[in-house]
Amino acid sequence: MNGFIGEFFGTMVLILLGAGTGAGLNLNKTYAKGSNWTFVSIAWGLAVTMGVYVAGSLGSLGHLNPAVTVPYAIFGLFPWAQVGPYLAGQFLGAFVGAALVAFMFTPHFRASKTQSDGNTIGIFATRPAIQSPFYNLVSEVIATFGFIFILLNLGDFTQGLKPLMVGLLIAVIGMSLGTTTGFALNPARDWGPRLAYTVLPIPNKTSAEWSYAWVPMCGPLVGGVIATAIQVAIK
Repeated sequence: MNGFIGEFFGTMVLILLGAGTGAGLNLNKTYAKGSNWTFVSIAWGLAVTMGVYVAGSLGSLGHLNPAVTVPYAIFGLFPWAQVGPYLAGQFLGAFVGAALVAFMFTPHFRASKTQSDGNTIGIFATRPAIQSPFYNLVSEVIATFGFIFILLNLGDFTQGLKPLMVGLLIAVIGMSLGTTTGFALNPARDWGPRLAYTVLPIPNKTSAEWSYAWVPMCGPLVGGVIATAIQVAIK
């Protein structure tokens, strides 16, 4: 049960801060409207750091991400019995974090009446800079491979300053490999908020772009499996 609780609240914090960044960046009449990509990358990195600290304090290993949990289980680094609770916590926490952002920014959604005003799924979930399904998938595979491979070599990433190292890792991936697809790296981070945007009564909302959603689901899982397989093989 601690695994579920830690992953739920850790992922909720991750999305509360991360999607909050997206709302501030995109929606009309916020103080952060129009901020740049460096702002986005650093903010998402710190969001992950705070989520890992919360998850670790509440008894989980701070995965916050099926692309960590599933590959670790496949290669014997994490017990299969815990996979279900971890995944449930991740997806539900992501949904709730997005719901909190949607509620808090309601006046700004009302002030952002069209997609050109910034009222887009990009506040909550990822979308590619250029629509190219094959290369979008490859981008997510490579970015997540880099993330998971480095993560595996950090050891227990919930301890001491290591969550900050994870946040810096997310930030540098965002600034380097994340500019093509918005660096999902995490199916729960994408699908939970995408579902929230779909089902909640958000003012003036536009398309949730589910036709793209298979990329941030499949790409991170494939990248995570490749990274973990290589790590296990060379260790």
